[in-house]
Amino acid sequence: MNAPTAALPTVVIGAGPIGLAAAAHLVERGLDPLVLEAGDGAGSAVREWSHVRLFSTWGELVDPAAEKLLAPTGWVKPDGATYPTGGDWAEQYLQPLADVLGDTVRFGARVTGVSRLGRDRVVDADREQQPYTVHVLNTDGTEERLTARAVIDASGTWSTPSPIGGDGLPALGERTASDRISYRVPDIKDPVVRARYAGKRTAVIGSGASAFTALAYLADLGKDAPNTHAVWVLRRGISGSTFGGGESDQLPARGALGLAAKAAVDNGYASAVTGFRTTAVEKSGEQLVLASEDGRRLHPVDEIIVLTGLRPDLSFLDELRLGLDERLQAPVGLAPLIDPNVHSCGTVYPHGVNELSHPEQGVYLVGMKSYGRAPTFLAMTGYEQVRSIAAALAGDQEAAERVELTLPETGVCGGAGLFDEPDATKAESNGGGCCATPTTLQIGIGAPAASSGC
Repeated sequence: MNAPTAALPTVVIGAGPIGLAAAAHLVERGLDPLVLEAGDGAGSAVREWSHVRLFSTWGELVDPAAEKLLAPTGWVKPDGATYPTGGDWAEQYLQPLADVLGDTVRFGARVTGVSRLGRDRVVDADREQQPYTVHVLNTDGTEERLTARAVIDASGTWSTPSPIGGDGLPALGERTASDRISYRVPDIKDPVVRARYAGKRTAVIGSGASAFTALAYLADLGKDAPNTHAVWVLRRGISGSTFGGGESDQLPARGALGLAAKAAVDNGYASAVTGFRTTAVEKSGEQLVLASEDGRRLHPVDEIIVLTGLRPDLSFLDELRLGLDERLQAPVGLAPLIDPNVHSCGTVYPHGVNELSHPEQGVYLVGMKSYGRAPTFLAMTGYEQVRSIAAALAGDQEAAERVELTLPETGVCGGAGLFDEPDATKAESNGGGCCATPTTLQIGIGAPAASSGC
């Protein structure tokens, strides 16, 4: 790397849990980060599922380098054995961390493109000697072009939920029925949201932790609002692993979440429809009917909650030479380790710069985005990713290749957490940790998803 390029900052895209952790590790290594966040505060995506409780504890949600930065400010780490909500995570940890990082974090700065200076993806000449250019759109409408020695994309997947269609495309009629379709775990404590689902039939589409959370929330609503019923639509059948690891899960709150979803079905608050791959959303008077590829049509529902996962937005990286797996859209070195057909979060080997590298040297996808469409991400995994990358950027290859993480085993991954039972943990008052994002976040972070990402 030439001297002028080495003097440039490393641009980090996204001020969520993993992006801010990346900045903390860069600072610890004596490197200059510049964090660009499209939202107006730290953890903007996390705040959108602030009502969801993570299934990781606070002890698993605070990055070690970030904690070192926070300690001199008088910041007190929450009880490590408790489980926070997304709102707790953002207010008690992410925002204070952004405040400590100060001017290295810019809000209202949306990245619209990344490339090599003067080189599109076709040009080979002197490519590796050129710094990165990062195009930014600010909230006041102004545009600018920044230069960077490296780019760490921690923008997550929260903004791009997967559609209803079993083929990965929107179902016919999905767009026109958008006013009756949500892609997030509902906040049943919100009076407006509560009124939307109370006494209604709601289809919940998805099989991960976010779907579990939605089923549990609707079951609780049904105890107070008669005729509230969830129709759980699964593309696969129900097996012994459908509800996760249960009492054997090393993340107890995640296991409890699956058991809560099972209870919703067993107690009649939800009914399951299996092997149903949606092709169309049809209107039937004031209600909606789901149609599948095998010709089946479900009884009409009033609302639809789609929790079929998240996917990465790669559009602004189109001029970079990325090496991505053709199925998961994850780095080719990482994809075999996270294939959801084979792995749960606990069976994913801790990984770092080697698995996250691309043909374009100096650019990294981290956090939820590094997993592409796989829902097995834990926040702890993301913290290990950025620790390794920061070490590599600082020239410490031995530390970059060293594994400093042990993950919990068993259970399913991929969504928000739900652990509100008073006798289950001390979580109710203090919160705890998980991923990222809700509908698909799992992050060790257990976010909705969303999943944001975690």
